[in-house]
Amino acid sequence: MLWGYGIQVRVDRGHLMIEDGIGAARRHARLPRVRHNLRRLVVIGNDGMISLAAIRWLADQDVSFVMLERDGSVLATTGPVRSSDARLRRAQALAGQSGTAIRIARELIDKKLAAQANVARHKLMATDTADTISRYRAELTRADTPENIRLFESLAAGAYWGAWQTLPINFPKKDQARLPDHWRVFGTRVSPLTGSPRLAVNPPGAILNYLYCLLESESRLAVAALGLDPGLGMLHVDAPARDSLACDIMEPIRPQVDAFVLDWLTRETLKREWFFEQRDGNCRLMAPLAIQLAETAPTWGRAVAPIAEWVAQSVWSSIRKPRHSNQGLPTPLTQRRRTEGRGKEFFVDLKIVPCPSNVCPGCGALTRLGRHCAQCGREVSREKLIEIAKKGRIAALSVASRRKHSETQRRHEALKRAWRSVPKPDWPDERAYREQIQPRLIQVPISTLVSTLGVCESYAADIRAGRHRPHPRHWLVLAQLVGISPD
Repeated sequence: MLWGYGIQVRVDRGHLMIEDGIGAARRHARLPRVRHNLRRLVVIGNDGMISLAAIRWLADQDVSFVMLERDGSVLATTGPVRSSDARLRRAQALAGQSGTAIRIARELIDKKLAAQANVARHKLMATDTADTISRYRAELTRADTPENIRLFESLAAGAYWGAWQTLPINFPKKDQARLPDHWRVFGTRVSPLTGSPRLAVNPPGAILNYLYCLLESESRLAVAALGLDPGLGMLHVDAPARDSLACDIMEPIRPQVDAFVLDWLTRETLKREWFFEQRDGNCRLMAPLAIQLAETAPTWGRAVAPIAEWVAQSVWSSIRKPRHSNQGLPTPLTQRRRTEGRGKEFFVDLKIVPCPSNVCPGCGALTRLGRHCAQCGREVSREKLIEIAKKGRIAALSVASRRKHSETQRRHEALKRAWRSVPKPDWPDERAYREQIQPRLIQVPISTLVSTLGVCESYAADIRAGRHRPHPRHWLVLAQLVGISPD
């Protein structure tokens, strides 16, 4: 992930030279042609240069190159491209006339609505919304035009995003005074600036737009690698500045992106410094968060790969071929045919999406372990202990608690009277307990002391630590417990 100002990507003596960053935080890398472990180079921003030799170096090493605008817009993508098959592209262009486009579009939206219903039911706990989406999904079977398919998709989207409206967005306490009111909840998915999801006005909308752009770039790379034309879509209408097919195949994966963002928003805290509000109200991501989100791109690439291969195979199957020909398309993205040819079961390996750093909900500092930083954790623990102590004092004054306390006192007094009525042993005395027995109690578990002496855990802990000295009737038992005798 390259970001900052004065980005440089060039080749020097066979090595790929990379430089990025800002000021003192400049980074330098020198990668050889062998064992470089580079699979994708992502540039965020447009301040810098990449040489023609560097593009050739990336192509020779099968490394994909993606250039993103700071708002997430895909400016350029390039990667391993399969040799163009005229039959495949001709079938893709005629898919609207052969009926293949309708079948593919219906299947893609069916998968998307099924995933949206699952998110609504199990993530948002909105059962009614999930049932509504399922009804629209059932009506897809009678949709015979792209317009009808898009209609059912939009109706389901209205119900789906309506369940997101009241989702609270958490920020650290120190950032609360600097937050616009509409940043505190998810609100509507439609931006008032454009009447569409573009140019989001709150952080969750900006995060979703950025991740969708990453997904679009991965979809474009997948389509190009399979020899399809990214601009000839099945569902999205043709547009001069859009790769319609890439937008088509990313539709079933959108709910996976939604689930990732939803899990993150409900478990973690956002930082105010991760976002910037422009003068028109447009919310933009700052570089630190954009870099962390860009690291999720390989996950979306693995998720969209089987969808892209299925679309390519569906288009290929519509081609009229000789009867004796059973040739199918290769699966370079997932290696599905190779796996099945070895007699193994194929499954999509989706590794865990890397989440951005944890943020302390108190001061906003980044944390590695636990929810709070060390300082805020101590303060939270102190407040919790005070609250628990208040509840404990109230519970101690209840009738049941006082009755239990009285029964315990009567039992101990009876044991003390019985001990005073019998002759006392010469050992152990007070000095033996203090010098020989008590130092060895640290090795005895508190639970053992509780069961042996018949006291509560807090008192047993004080005995083991030396803060309290037990009644002399317990000394001999404790001596036997730690393995001490008069000899």
